[in-house]
Amino acid sequence: MMLRHLTLLQDMTLSHDLQWVDEHSWSPVIANVEYSMTGALIVEAATRLAGRPITLQPPDESMAWHTRAIVDQLRLWCSQAGQTFLLTLDDGRSFNVMFRHQDSPAMESKPVRKMATYDPEDDWQVTLKLMEIMA
Repeated sequence: MMLRHLTLLQDMTLSHDLQWVDEHSWSPVIANVEYSMTGALIVEAATRLAGRPITLQPPDESMAWHTRAIVDQLRLWCSQAGQTFLLTLDDGRSFNVMFRHQDSPAMESKPVRKMATYDPEDDWQVTLKLMEIMA
């Protein structure tokens, strides 16, 4: 899995073990249903053009580890408002995304082993909350 920062043109390899946990829980169809004063049913339906959530998280504690250096870089990217990325999944699908700051925190991380201090090569797990945007 690859995350490309579209402003800096930097690539970051993410663990292929990260799972897209909300892949099938979003619908592009939205609708508003209400009754008119005459009692008629008014249905307005449309197709969303963007906003699909892409939440990437480890399936369990033993998988999808990243180094502290990668987590620090992700944290830096996440802390810059309005940045866009190209997410390429292992199956070849690609999505233009940005962090879902409205669903805070947009990024969560935790060390695999609890220690007083951490080196750049220590292992961490990360959850990324992204959303698909228009290209």
